[in-house]
Amino acid sequence: MPALTALPDAARARFRARVSGDPTGAPGWVRDIARVGEGPGWFEPDGVVWRVHGDLSTLIGGVAALLGQAAHPLALAGVQRHSAYLEDPWQRLAGTARWLVVTTFGSAELAEREAARVRRMHAVVRGTDEAGRAYSASDPDLLRWVHVAFTDAFLAAHRAVGPDLTARFGRRWPDAYVARWACAARALGAADLPTTAAELAEVLGSYRPVLEPVPEEVRAFLAAPPGLGAAERLVYRGLADAAGLLLSPTLAPLAGVPGRGRGAPVRLPVTGLQLRALRAVLGPHSPSEEAARWRLGLGPAPAWAGRDAPA
Repeated sequence: MPALTALPDAARARFRARVSGDPTGAPGWVRDIARVGEGPGWFEPDGVVWRVHGDLSTLIGGVAALLGQAAHPLALAGVQRHSAYLEDPWQRLAGTARWLVVTTFGSAELAEREAARVRRMHAVVRGTDEAGRAYSASDPDLLRWVHVAFTDAFLAAHRAVGPDLTARFGRRWPDAYVARWACAARALGAADLPTTAAELAEVLGSYRPVLEPVPEEVRAFLAAPPGLGAAERLVYRGLADAAGLLLSPTLAPLAGVPGRGRGAPVRLPVTGLQLRALRAVLGPHSPSEEAARWRLGLGPAPAWAGRDAPA
């Protein structure tokens, strides 16, 4: 999308506000990545989790993850009854982004603090759905579901539109990503997690008996969330369409999208071009990764940091 390369600073700030809640892309929890703790965190710098989560393919993976997770009626009930995602979807997005980037790029101290924060939030998300079925966000099996749907979506998105990681990490890099990222879900209380891409597909398929069609209003919301400007709607539509092509074959029929078939996702060249244009606008590293690289002495101070040194 050539128009993306001409984005003014105001539009760039608007994009960063969408995904982080702050126009600089560095709300307080991003700045904590630079200032709290020392040394590497749960994931090695420039390792496979950094490379997957630091790429803009996560924009597509995020949409696919939300669509897929909504096929589990109890996961959906928890979101619908304990968040204001319909009224303020971007706050919800920023909250999800916080967990992802803090645990990916933060120090071990900060990641553990973030996990404790999310566990406290989960402790009050409990009740019964309209069919009288009990749900709890702290239920290990429900946590496992959310994790495998998330991991499958982010892995599929990177394989389809992200930079190829084979030269750097070998042909089995997807297995390495699945195995390494599982530690974040364990910190929340999930158990019996897959550690290879094949196991991931198997576990995801095992949930099929309890899954239900994604409600039409949820599908419509994820296809066109409110509050977007005309240019943003155009970009988002491309991301949402790509997400529908990457969803697991277990979930795609329930979400009313084509999905990726039975094999690995194919490359999506047009979407890849769109993301490359966006990368050119936003720079090689996200504000979160910039903060982590500064903390570790691997990069310069972020623009927001001034002359301060990490604490």
